[in-house]
Amino acid sequence: MGRPGSPPQTETRCPLWALPEELLLLICSYLDARALGRLGQTCRRLCRFTSRDVLWRRLARSCLNAGFSALGVDLVTGVPVKERVKVSQNWRHGRCRRISLLRWKRNLLPWMQLDGDYLYLSQAEDIQVYWLHHNGTSLQRFPQAVFSGHQEDVCRFVLANGHIVSGGGDGNIIIHTLNGSFSFKFLGHEQEVNCVDSQGGIIVSGSRDRTAKVWSLSPGRAGQCLHTVQTEDRVWSIAISPLSSSFVTGTACCGHTSPLRIWDLGSGQLVTCLGTDFHRGAGVLDVFYETPSTLLSCGYDTYIRYWDLRTSTRECVKKWEEPHDSALYCIRSNGNHMIASGSSYYGVVRLWDKRQTRCLQSFFLSSPISSPVYCLRFSTTHLYATLASALYALDFTTS
Repeated sequence: MGRPGSPPQTETRCPLWALPEELLLLICSYLDARALGRLGQTCRRLCRFTSRDVLWRRLARSCLNAGFSALGVDLVTGVPVKERVKVSQNWRHGRCRRISLLRWKRNLLPWMQLDGDYLYLSQAEDIQVYWLHHNGTSLQRFPQAVFSGHQEDVCRFVLANGHIVSGGGDGNIIIHTLNGSFSFKFLGHEQEVNCVDSQGGIIVSGSRDRTAKVWSLSPGRAGQCLHTVQTEDRVWSIAISPLSSSFVTGTACCGHTSPLRIWDLGSGQLVTCLGTDFHRGAGVLDVFYETPSTLLSCGYDTYIRYWDLRTSTRECVKKWEEPHDSALYCIRSNGNHMIASGSSYYGVVRLWDKRQTRCLQSFFLSSPISSPVYCLRFSTTHLYATLASALYALDFTTS
């Protein structure tokens, strides 16, 4: 209530609205998330004004996981930036709800991919496709599609150019179209295909038989081997550079060569080796390109390593050690500040902030029964992790 005789307080008399919009935007640009949120609580017009994406973009770029790349590119559409900034605080502080989405009776080595509202999950010899409900915390009861063909377990698979490319323990590589109208199978290696990647009409595969191979995915040439690379060691992980000019292999490091090597995609020739301080047995289990010149690796030596090819190939620019000295089975990055890793014991998922040296948050998904985290994927609101006998989700939209 105002004083007797004073004019009624209305939203239109707010002094801020006397300022030009450009000046008001400038003033708001100096506010942090809390101050900007409180300003929006003063009146309806300011609530609408302070909800604009343009005011939250600057804050979102510095958040842990708000859907922006390191260059400021918005990777998420249709979700207000303000809401993503709010949810990112839950990621930082570890506020989430754990949900068991799917369980199976026997222990497997499941792999997973996310594609919008669909989750692709390998189950022994098959790849099953589930529809994710819009809340992200429940699956359709039965798979919408099942892709088969391997005689042994699927080791890894990727989604690329409307195809599923999978490698199996039977040494075969299978190419399925996502609409299920076409599949092609060929013998890729003499032993199990531990890893595959595909991009721009090319497939690369790595095997226990100590070779990596480059294959054509082009129409009329699908399954044609373009190059065979002798890695001298078992290949556990592989990834194609975003420029499709080279690929990296992560090997078991049982020999005397670096477990991380980059090869030219066109010729199959060795380009460079990464690192000089790997110990024998420090095999690389997962690799992930963030940009054409930066990538992450992890494995048996318990470290996440961040490589920048523009500075040095002899040493990583930064590394983070797993606190409990466990092997790291998988990593994933949002291309900006956050890294998620999966450990070899008790289903431990850890969140890391590249700007810090220690682990930010830890989640134990299979305690007291121990299981590795074989694969993980995440969006701005949920993280999904596959263990030996279950698929879990962490929901960070909780208030």
